Amino acid sequence: MKHLQFWFDPVSPYAYLAFEQLPQALEGLSYSVDYRPLLFAGLLKHWGQKGPAEIEPKRAWTFRQVAWNAHRLGIPIQTPAQHPFNPLALLRLLVASAPEGGTPSRLACETVLRHAWRGGADANEPARLQALREALAPARDPDGEPVKQALKDSTAAALAGGVFGVPTVEVDGRLFWGLDALTMLAAYLRGDPWFDGPAWAAAGMPRPGVQRA
Repeated sequence: MKHLQFWFDPVSPYAYLAFEQLPQALEGLSYSVDYRPLLFAGLLKHWGQKGPAEIEPKRAWTFRQVAWNAHRLGIPIQTPAQHPFNPLALLRLLVASAPEGGTPSRLACETVLRHAWRGGADANEPARLQALREALAPARDPDGEPVKQALKDSTAAALAGGVFGVPTVEVDGRLFWGLDALTMLAAYLRGDPWFDGPAWAAAGMPRPGVQRA
């Protein structure tokens, strides 16, 4: 049985779609999953990038592609009333819902992701956040320093492993990034020989080229 790490931030529509699609994409395979919340903004800052929603033409295309993929896969989705939104409250609720040193359950992740991506409401509207907190009934205080530090540590662990975007599935030290990587992940888990040959390493080799100033 393979063990997967599913790195995500509920601010990402692709993370929501990949989460919903994961069981179907990996149907028939033997695996377990740890769902690992992280702060996507921390990845962007570390790698010196902007998020897709921060570049207007890219934002428009991103949400059209997201809507198409949701339609294609039969997954309900409505963009939150405000996006991008600050996901810290949702992330801390997820961390607080997990046992100390552990990871949140799939049910907790599903609840938070659907809170953000179904209904089209403001993900941070106070009454909705309170209802979400009551539904999750976290064992720890989401606003406490241990939970805040645990989220920072999770983001740092993702960066240490080379994670640069969400969603990312990590297995056997390999990173599979994005919704469209689920078919590639399934092929790896099924033992496609391509991954054990020279092609995987060769494709990722750097090719010295022009450097932007």
